[in-house]
Amino acid sequence: MLIYLPIAEMSVNLFFLVGIGAAIGFLSGLFGVGGGFLLTPLLIFSGVPAPVAVASVTGQVVAASTSGALSYWRRGGIDLTLALFLVTGGVFGAGVGVWIFALLRSFGQLDLAISFGYLLFLGSIGTLMLIEAVRSLIRSRRAGPPPRRMPGQHNWAHGLPLRFRFKRSKLYISVIPVIGIGFLIGIVGSLLGIGGGFILVPALVYLLRIPGSVVIGTSLLHVLAVMAATCVLHAVQSQSVDILLAFCLMVGSVAGAQFGASAGQYLRGDQLRFLLALIVLGVAIRFGLSLLLAPADPFSTAVLSFGETL
Repeated sequence: MLIYLPIAEMSVNLFFLVGIGAAIGFLSGLFGVGGGFLLTPLLIFSGVPAPVAVASVTGQVVAASTSGALSYWRRGGIDLTLALFLVTGGVFGAGVGVWIFALLRSFGQLDLAISFGYLLFLGSIGTLMLIEAVRSLIRSRRAGPPPRRMPGQHNWAHGLPLRFRFKRSKLYISVIPVIGIGFLIGIVGSLLGIGGGFILVPALVYLLRIPGSVVIGTSLLHVLAVMAATCVLHAVQSQSVDILLAFCLMVGSVAGAQFGASAGQYLRGDQLRFLLALIVLGVAIRFGLSLLLAPADPFSTAVLSFGETL
């Protein structure tokens, strides 16, 4: 059953799109991540233009984050003050990222920038995750895991100026790294079509020592707000958001996430991180090959306005 995607300007099988959404939803439920960093590459590999894939996935990330954020809100698992500073930095970062997105697109280098960005981003993150997971698996075979620094302890970030008291997190820290983290993730999210939750959560825990009781809910609220702003900015500035594509992906991801959450109960945390690291590295290698190998179609066409010359 083919459907026409008006913004992507292509026909795609409906069940294929729902199936991709379900597969990413399953992985999201299994590993506890947003899935945007996997969904965007899959759409690009399937032939969806990179600008449309990046912009449309932001809508799917918003839908996927809403239910989780509401759940943590009801349980009091969100530090609203902390989220406000994160979202402030994230929205400004999203604005900068969308501007860079449009600039690269006008130069005709957007596809290259997205592929290179995913290669560096997923390659580095996947390598670090794989090293940490292997070490954790080795420790679990030998003895118990060594004691780690717990959230709430101080490091260099806590000595910066402009400190603010976050009552829900029971912390008194500078707002500079908080806004900075939100800003950087906003830029990356708007350029690559990812929520950034799998980066934000470790940054909040290990850099700012945010307690685990509020870190996931606060991260979800940040992803929800920043990706909503990014979706609107992309729709207004680059006109790359395909609502029909995003809706089909949402339908599949909602169903797949339930099965993934159930399956995740049968695997240990270190095993899940090991599998996720392999998937992330696999996507990075695929992007690397796309940069090195000659494309199947070395030529492309574009409609020029009247009077425009090549």
